[in-house]
Amino acid sequence: MQSESIPFCKAHLLAKASKPVTDLLDEVGLLTLTTFPTASQLNDLARVFQQEWDGPIFKGQSTFSEDESRYYETIIGEDNVVPTRENNWHDLFNALIWLQFPKSKRYLNKLHIDDIRLHGVSPRTARRNRITHFDECGVVLAVETPVQEDSAAQTVIEHWLSDLAHHKWQQAFIQDLAIYEQHITPFMFGHANLEMMLNPFIGLTGKWLAVSVPFGFSKMTPWEQRARVDDALLLRFAELEDFELSPILKLVPLLGIPGWHDVQTQSFYDDTSYFRPLRENAKPTVALPLWGKERNKERDKKTSS
Repeated sequence: MQSESIPFCKAHLLAKASKPVTDLLDEVGLLTLTTFPTASQLNDLARVFQQEWDGPIFKGQSTFSEDESRYYETIIGEDNVVPTRENNWHDLFNALIWLQFPKSKRYLNKLHIDDIRLHGVSPRTARRNRITHFDECGVVLAVETPVQEDSAAQTVIEHWLSDLAHHKWQQAFIQDLAIYEQHITPFMFGHANLEMMLNPFIGLTGKWLAVSVPFGFSKMTPWEQRARVDDALLLRFAELEDFELSPILKLVPLLGIPGWHDVQTQSFYDDTSYFRPLRENAKPTVALPLWGKERNKERDKKTSS
């Protein structure tokens, strides 16, 4: 089903959409609406959930002049305005990601603008392709730093992240589920992911990036957590040289993330047509390990190979 044919209807969404979609819409007070929220309503929501909101302003696509020819990212960067198509799931979810992670979204826009100034709009640079991939399909794994930076616990978590990066799905999501549940909180960053999860299907994948968040993160409110993740993403972007490095992101079957799909049995994770083994000779991500001096050593090794 194409997303444009999916109604804004609570009953339909609860019956068909994945939990990350319905949970988010419910949390921001949109799930009970019977029509798409307007750009004005989205601006009101931003001021409710972000007390220091300084834009951007969401503006209905139909209200732009017919002779507006600037590139999408340019309009955001120059006018502090996000063109937002009316009655459109993709653009609605994009707005909701802005509400949750405004610093990161603004910074990604800046990186786009920097490359456009140097290289033009088309063709996209390799860096802009990587940025877009994260913006559309990203999943952030917020990894809570163990108390007093316990090195043994950090090693256990690093091993779990390595298993995930190496497509050891059963190990990460079944045998070592307790490690995930104790230390890791997933956040959807890619608005295209949310759009696809309106009508989820086997084969749906995203790209994950781990960030370090402080001890006590799991005790924070959801919006305190989002603020921490937003700050952590900015640090992570800097560590990864603003997406100049590659490869950074790693694939994850979205329906395999614990709690994001109804049926997550052993046989579900055994389906190798969805939970595929790592491709032979696949390059390791430069984003691991997550912590400390070992991370820098490994990154230098990977980027020089």
